[in-house]
Amino acid sequence: MAQDAIDVSALPKIEDPGRIAILKSKWYPEYVESMARACERVLRDCGYSDVEHYTLPGSLEIPLAARDLLATDVNNTIDAIACFGVILKGDTLHFEMISNESMRGLGEVMHEFRRPIVVEILPVFDIQQAADRCGDNEFNKGYEAAAAAVEMVAWRRSIGA
Repeated sequence: MAQDAIDVSALPKIEDPGRIAILKSKWYPEYVESMARACERVLRDCGYSDVEHYTLPGSLEIPLAARDLLATDVNNTIDAIACFGVILKGDTLHFEMISNESMRGLGEVMHEFRRPIVVEILPVFDIQQAADRCGDNEFNKGYEAAAAAVEMVAWRRSIGA
């Protein structure tokens, strides 16, 4: 099933932007970095100049890193967090455990700190699936992550959150 590309030209410009944190797994860096770069380009186009990158040992560590960043952000300057990783299916249950726990943990942190956390940790069955989602084109998941972050920040501000 073909997917439509995100129209990043229609995203709102964020007035008085805070910080955005990009959390990345160190595994499959060519794909993870491609998503992170695409995300940052869109964020900067939408008004963000403070985009911080953090590389973690793996996807399982990303929820703790997100929690630590938000817990130490006493002035609430982090508007959103974008998370990137690739988890490749192997012969054991490692894939399922890491994928599930990463998502569960990030959802928990998002609700606890009431800040958008956008997750593009890609659980893939073969490396071509990652390549297809991280290419230098409009289907790069980094664009989707940036769009979701910007749209959530704008929406939350519109309701006074």
